[in-house]
Amino acid sequence: MIEADDTAGAPVAALLEPVLGCLRARPSGLSEHALIAQLRDDGVALFADARLREPLSLFQTHFLLFHCLYRLRDRLLPQGEWVRIHCLDIGIEPVTGGPRPGVAGLPAQHDPLRAYYLDLARLERMDAAAVEALLGEFWARMGRDQRRDQALAVLELTDPVDADSVRRQYRRMAQRHHPDRGGDTATLQRINEARWILLAGT
Repeated sequence: MIEADDTAGAPVAALLEPVLGCLRARPSGLSEHALIAQLRDDGVALFADARLREPLSLFQTHFLLFHCLYRLRDRLLPQGEWVRIHCLDIGIEPVTGGPRPGVAGLPAQHDPLRAYYLDLARLERMDAAAVEALLGEFWARMGRDQRRDQALAVLELTDPVDADSVRRQYRRMAQRHHPDRGGDTATLQRINEARWILLAGT
């Protein structure tokens, strides 16, 4: 487990160069999982002993890595380099295609994720119960998103949709699949359920 003292000042700052070295060694980029594995294999402190099967340790490792990545982004940006930060794609690329926030004297736009990960006090406040609650919210949201995707497929719709679009498409499909017109009850029930799922979320 990462202790609060490990996240203060120098120990975290000492992680920046090893993380940067891994990114420089993989110019095409790599996933968060691959980057953590490389840091563990290299024996980098706070990553080498991470117990990734334990939710709290996994959260701490993820948070520290993203903290380092946002600090590296701030450091490299004035030099014309941009750090891509996504769990499936982490890498460094030249700043091209127009100014990034904070480049060429432009004010940086507020980035909620940057603010979240740069605040080490958030990490220190997280205990096992808080991480479990966070995971519960994530899986509940994931379940809602999957149900919505399935409902859209049943009604042959794609986002973005509004309530009127859902109702119009529901009427068309309900008429087409009504048992009195040669349809079947099971399909009509799925159409009804899909309508209520989508209307609840619009």
